[in-house]
Amino acid sequence: MKIWNKSLVAFTLLFAISVATTLGQNGHGYDLASLDKNTPACTDFYQYANGGWLSANPIPGAYSAWGVANVLNEKTRDQLREILEAAAKNTNAPKGSSEQKVGDYYASCMDEAKIEAEGLKPLESELARIAKIDNQKALQDEIGHLHAFGINVVFGSGATQDFKNSAEVTESVSQGGLGLPDRDYYLAADKAKVRDEYVKHVAKMLELMGDDPAKAAANAQTILAVETKFAEASLTRVELRDPEKLYHRMTMVQMKDVAPGFDWPNYFQNVGLKQKTDVNVATPNFFTGMGQWLTTTPLSDWQTYLRWHLINASAAALSSKFVDEDFNFKGKVLQGRKENLPRWKRCVSGTDGALGEALGEVYVKTAFPPAAKARALEMVRNLEAALKSDISTLSWMSEPTRKQATVKLDAFLNKIGYPDKWRDYSSLQVDRSSFVGNRIRVNAYENRRDLDKIGQPVDRMEWGMSPPTLNAYYNPQINEIVFPAGILQPPFFDAAADDAFNYGGIGAVIGHEMTHGFDDQGRQFDATGNLANWWTDDDLKSFKERAQCVIDQFSSFEVEKGLNMNGKLVVGESIADLGGLVVAYAAFQKSQVGKPRVVIDGFTPEQRFFLGYARGWATNMRPELARLIAATDPHPLNKFRVNGPLSNMTQFAEAFQCKASDAMVRVQKDRCQIW
Repeated sequence: MKIWNKSLVAFTLLFAISVATTLGQNGHGYDLASLDKNTPACTDFYQYANGGWLSANPIPGAYSAWGVANVLNEKTRDQLREILEAAAKNTNAPKGSSEQKVGDYYASCMDEAKIEAEGLKPLESELARIAKIDNQKALQDEIGHLHAFGINVVFGSGATQDFKNSAEVTESVSQGGLGLPDRDYYLAADKAKVRDEYVKHVAKMLELMGDDPAKAAANAQTILAVETKFAEASLTRVELRDPEKLYHRMTMVQMKDVAPGFDWPNYFQNVGLKQKTDVNVATPNFFTGMGQWLTTTPLSDWQTYLRWHLINASAAALSSKFVDEDFNFKGKVLQGRKENLPRWKRCVSGTDGALGEALGEVYVKTAFPPAAKARALEMVRNLEAALKSDISTLSWMSEPTRKQATVKLDAFLNKIGYPDKWRDYSSLQVDRSSFVGNRIRVNAYENRRDLDKIGQPVDRMEWGMSPPTLNAYYNPQINEIVFPAGILQPPFFDAAADDAFNYGGIGAVIGHEMTHGFDDQGRQFDATGNLANWWTDDDLKSFKERAQCVIDQFSSFEVEKGLNMNGKLVVGESIADLGGLVVAYAAFQKSQVGKPRVVIDGFTPEQRFFLGYARGWATNMRPELARLIAATDPHPLNKFRVNGPLSNMTQFAEAFQCKASDAMVRVQKDRCQIW
């Protein structure tokens, strides 16, 4: 799950970016070298299926994890590099064309000599604005000004579909303003070491901006104190999983009571909101606190805070001394990485992030032929049929709820590969004069595009990921499942591989996203995308009991000594993993009707299904990243995404002839089953 359009709930597959080339018969399928034959399949299937690959693929220094999705990511990045370098060399591309814009953006990012020579110069005008703040109006004007080009200081804001009227787009404001990954990093005792490193990092960055060491150290403590106030008033990650807690619609007049003393009309004008609209205040208690902080915190402290967040948001695009210190904390301390990625890799990813559909339009012409799109859509329809069949036979679901669940499933909007209509970048200016300037203009363009949705019909065909992205998502307010071209390629989807491998791979991905429509969050939205309860009381009680089983299981998984997964945080993704596997397996079984059972490399079709699933999660991970994921990510660690759901499935135990006493087989009373 992630916050979508500032407050909307959406659900992503999220690989801990890992992919091995898992080649079997005729170069397609499972590579036997990936196995760990010393570990029984029924003891630890993740290790059995991936141990050989994990031993042969240590983590490169520039990465915090390395697994089966990284290899695919690298392949995609190489393809994008070819496109971008060709565009950058073509200085005669028509001005305003997508080729000109992606070429100039990439070229400005790669112009290291110019970036080094400019130093902090690209931010001088913004720093001067902050330095001139001498009253509350100037402070609030600056907050709105920074928000207008994507630096969400103090809080977050933007357009969103209304939770209870999904056909309407309104404005939303929510908690934010932190420099550390999460509120708990400011408050939890076990995060004290990271806090200390953060203060050192902030001080070092301020020194690079010209502060003397003593002043920088004092200002770093000021920043920590300001952000700690924000953290204390913020909801936890688990609380943010409840859509009902995030819905508080107000009129513009009522907004006067939210953070008294904050001039909301002036703020909305500063960010570029052109019309009056109702506002969803996602986290009211946070804004009650903000109303107090505005006047009780000295203006000089606010200047220090704003100055820090400007450099924090911009450092990766500045000269090497800022880039290196930014990486020292975000890469080394938080993720355990040993070195930064080469510049070209950062610039390719940056261009995809800034101009994803302009770049994606070229990418899909070579990377995703129409035949692949047709095959993927066929699998989606097969999975939908399997889920419908499953819903029709659920013993714990009554007919009224079953009927509504089927209506919701039938209303799914499927998006495969790339948009039918590409994004219009005509109003965005991109040139080679300044990389930071391009980033600022891109962020301002995205802010304007976002706010222009207010008062307009919802664009149901808009995509939230670029075509090359290796991921997938479900969005409950559109009731859509989306699979970018990036994930629809080997090893997750291979048209030349057998059904078992594909249904275990991309089939489980498809099932995962579909099941999100009925997990602990998705089940709160109806077929039209509105936040509404369509469950009977008894069915909802049964669902919550089954969800609690998943919570308890994942809370028992140990990340490292003294640190377990947070079952309440990962319950949605874990329900989707389990449900996705059950549905994919049923669809696979149906696909085998009338076909001969073929043993390949000694594995039955059923065994290859589960191997196809497990191999996608093969990942070596640094402990720093594992801790970060455990604290902030609604997705469990990859090992648990394999062993957790499979240990609940009789289909797995039967496929590998596991005994009731084996570790991968849960006793009946502890077995979780929802779909």
